[in-house]
Amino acid sequence: MARGIHDQRVVRHARYAVAAVFLVHGSVTGSFATRVPWIQDHAGVSAGQLGLALAFPALGASLTMPLAGRISHRFGAKTALRGLLALWTLALTLPSLAPNLGTLCLALFVYGATAGMSDVAMNALGVEIENRLDRSIMSGLHGMWSVGALLGSVGGTLAAHLDTDARVHHLIAAGVLTVLGLVACTWVLDLQPTEDEEAPPRFALPPKSAVLIGAVGFCAVFAEGASLDWSAVYLEDELGTSAGLAAACTTGFTLTMAIARLAGDKVVDRYGAVRTVRLSGVVATLGGLLIVFGGHPAVAMTGFALMGLGIAVVVPLCFAAAGRSGNNPSQAIAGVATITYTSGLIAPSAIGGLAQLTSLVVSFGLVTLLSCGLAVFAKVLRAGDRGGPKVDTPGAAAPEPLH
Repeated sequence: MARGIHDQRVVRHARYAVAAVFLVHGSVTGSFATRVPWIQDHAGVSAGQLGLALAFPALGASLTMPLAGRISHRFGAKTALRGLLALWTLALTLPSLAPNLGTLCLALFVYGATAGMSDVAMNALGVEIENRLDRSIMSGLHGMWSVGALLGSVGGTLAAHLDTDARVHHLIAAGVLTVLGLVACTWVLDLQPTEDEEAPPRFALPPKSAVLIGAVGFCAVFAEGASLDWSAVYLEDELGTSAGLAAACTTGFTLTMAIARLAGDKVVDRYGAVRTVRLSGVVATLGGLLIVFGGHPAVAMTGFALMGLGIAVVVPLCFAAAGRSGNNPSQAIAGVATITYTSGLIAPSAIGGLAQLTSLVVSFGLVTLLSCGLAVFAKVLRAGDRGGPKVDTPGAAAPEPLH
């Protein structure tokens, strides 16, 4: 009994530690995003060149995320996460140091590579903790990431308002976040490979199950990227609103996403991942229809809020399903992460290109169609779905005890 209580306490502490890791990871993103204009001026690049450079984080992440499983196997989950997270927080200093386009692209490639590998490592640990607790926590963990991004954005906004050199701002932020990350990693689970467990390949195609799960994540991230980058433009250009009201629409979208993620675990535990994603797809599709056919700023803003509410928990549930879909959770999570990162990379440009050929209304018609796909293909998340009514299955194995 005492051993069981101790194990439960260890897992609870590990849950809080990983939540802090997610918050630190998000804070780096928020700190960087708010200083992009300063970085553009310092590097002396045009808007088009900046757009090219901003593709390199996703490129770096997509190419290196499969390495995360190999690193975790070699050094153990705790050591791997500690090292990868520290590399990610310290990489925050690189973009602001870049004096030209070439060095900026290189800095952003490293920035994205460390972001992606640490992302896979922390999600793999999150899935393991969720399995041991036997209840959903991934939505809340991603909600903590959103809170971290918000905190980082607030700090960056204040630094920009005070006209602080981004090199100084990012050096201080990186130092603080590195220390916080190292402290948080003290209490994460120290998972070690078994003696007979083969090391995962350095690079490997994701399993078929991860591809199907990743396709659902692709739809959600595409809608997220489109809404974040184009919602304000949509309100200004299509509906003739002021810049302030358009910015408020984007804020509302991010706020509903954060709230839904923080509250999403209770919904998942009650209804299960599949039914939750189906409902999410319906809500997001309704939001898309309001955006496309509403024709009024208030209706469109409501639509974007519903879009944020609908897609919020999908990606966390995709990571959770990937981690339970095969014998190599890190490889499956890396596969899903690669697909979703790719979606985030192409979504803004795809929306812009389609709008150039037709209109933003048509572009968000595509977003609405992809949102509908969430409801249609939610069943691929059935792998390991722990939510909803419990049904005893003859011959089913008993839950594995905590170690």
